[in-house]
This record gives sequence, C-alpha cells and structure tokens, in this order.
Amino acid sequence: LLQALHFFVGFGALLSPLIADPFLSDTNCILANGTANASSNLPHIRKSLVPHHPGNLSHYDLPMKGMVVTRVSYAFWIMALINLPVPIAVFFLLYKERMVPCFNGSSHPLLSADELALETRPGDKDELSTAGQRPHPAAGHEDLFSCCQSKNFRGVSFTYFAVHVTGALVLFMTDGIVGEYSGFVYSYAVEEPLAVVHKVAGYLPSLFWGFITLGRLISIPISYRMKPATMVFINVVGVLITFLLLLIFSSSVVFLFVGTASLGLFLSSTFPSMLAYTEDILQYRGCATTVLVTGAGIGEMVLQLLVGSVIHDRGSYSFLVCGMIFGCLAFTFYALLVFFHRMYPKPSPELDEASPEKAAVPEDTGQYQR
Repeated sequence: LLQALHFFVGFGALLSPLIADPFLSDTNCILANGTANASSNLPHIRKSLVPHHPGNLSHYDLPMKGMVVTRVSYAFWIMALINLPVPIAVFFLLYKERMVPCFNGSSHPLLSADELALETRPGDKDELSTAGQRPHPAAGHEDLFSCCQSKNFRGVSFTYFAVHVTGALVLFMTDGIVGEYSGFVYSYAVEEPLAVVHKVAGYLPSLFWGFITLGRLISIPISYRMKPATMVFINVVGVLITFLLLLIFSSSVVFLFVGTASLGLFLSSTFPSMLAYTEDILQYRGCATTVLVTGAGIGEMVLQLLVGSVIHDRGSYSFLVCGMIFGCLAFTFYALLVFFHRMYPKPSPELDEASPEKAAVPEDTGQYQR
C-alpha cells in the first residue's frame, strides 16, 4: 500500500512538466516593440542568465513591456482544475468522519477504528472489538504533540533513538537527491561540455520522474517477495553506482539520459521502503513517522539550496560530485541503521502476549493510517 501510494506521487510529478511544456516559449517571455519581428534570433532566457560568473548583469536588457509570447499561465489553470477535486474529496472525508466543526451530522464514519488498523491478527479481533467499544480520547486530534511526551520514552534504549535518527538521515539524503537532481539536471545539461539544446534538456526532469513512477509501480509486486531492508539496500547501492558512472561518462549526452532513468528507478521506492522497514523495527510507537517525513522534507529543501550555491561557485561538474557525496552519505547512514537494528532489543513473546499495551497498538497504527 505504501508503494502504491507513492506511485501516484511520482505519477503527478511526471504529468506536471508535460502539461506545462507546450505552453513554454522558445524565446524571451516578453518582447520589446522593436525586437518583436526578430524573435527567432533572441537567445533563450535561461541561456542568457545561466552562465556562471556573468559579472554585472545590468547589461542584459530584459524587456518588461511589449508583446507577451508565452502562454504559460494556461498550464497553471490546467493544474488548478486538475487539483480542484482534491480539496472537495478531503472535505467529504472530513465530513464523513465527523471532523468538520459546523457539520457534525448523523452520518456514519466510512471506516471503524478496527478497520483502520494496518494489521489485525485473527486472535485479536474480540479484544479489539472490546477495546473499540471502550471510550478513549483521540490523542491524535486532541494533543498534537502527545507522541512526543517524555513518558513515552521512559526505559527505552539509545538504539530506539538511533533508529529514528539514522532512518531520517537516509531519507534526508535520498529525498534530497531527488530534489536537487530534478531541479538542476536541466541547468547541468544546457551548459558545457554537454550543451544540450534547451528543448531536449527539458525532457530530463520528465524522464527522471517518469522512471520514478515506473519504479514505484514495479515495486508494488516486488514488495510482496522482498524485505524492505533489502529494497533499501538495492536502492542506495544503485544510486551510488549510477552517480559513479555519470561522473565517468560526464561528457556523454546519451549516458546522461540513461543515468537519469537509472537514478529515478533506484530512488523510486526508497521512501516507502524505508517507512516499511522502520515500521517493522519500531511498530510505529512514538513519533517515527513524523521524524522520517520531516527528515525527508528538510533534505529536499536544504540539499537543493546547497547544490545551487555550489554550482554557482564551482561550475556544473560539481552537480555530479555533490550527488556522489550524498549517495555515499546515504549508504553510510543505511549501514548504521542496519547496525542499530541488530542491536535493537526484540520484544519477548511473553511480554507481547501479556502486555496491557497490546490493545493500544492498533490505535497507534490506526492513527498512522489516518
């Protein structure tokens, strides 16, 4: 289910640039009145501003008034219309779950608390139904930081925190690679020594996201036969090898396209596989999901900023060097995660059967499912 969920994330990212591409202009977006007839001779606006160390940019006379030669606003209208059903569907779900303050009708929830649990063993059904009938506070809605209370961390070993941190760092690097590669592969391709035509280079982000989508689709049946830890290992090693080959064949345009597709394929299932892997270790008690998702989001933001600054100072080749460094760090953090996993104490069967918190586990997982 995690693989299928993230497949649609990649599918949307694949469609977005394809929708915008027909409305992009091959020249400057606005042409001055005196140059409107010579639009075919104008350089592309990105090629006018991308070169590094341009010195004083004041000599680039970019017209602010004149004939508009781009219809890119149409792409925004199309994407807005496509996304319009999403808030409508979310409002409908909130209404059915009685979570809209002004519309608390008599409608029945779509799913009961038992059905929202990710895993329910046959022997626990009676216990779950009994626990579901007992009133209990919805901690996920009443107290946003209930999972971070200090009482939840009493008696836990340091490996509990180490698994959280190393898992978040792996996603910090891998999701950061996704963000920085999709954001700067175009700028890398249009500059020397590759000098790819801007229209052709514009297909690289779509190719990258297309293979991320394809990889997530392939990962759905694979996840039934392969452990999440193995999938993450293959992904991280594949990213490392791909960046190494991109560095070796840095002057080949063909291999840039091949490497982009390969990188998207290996990065595709890293996030859902890491969530599944840490779920097997931690059973999602505490703030595991929050830590992992936050680490991935911060990585996607910070690494793009970092790579953009390095490219501006050191040139386009540093784009691949940064990716290689991030891949090595991701592999290192994954090795540490496996090490801490082996040290993490396994719950004994006796405690698992007799623990009074056992009935609370479906509530935690149900909260994660929501």
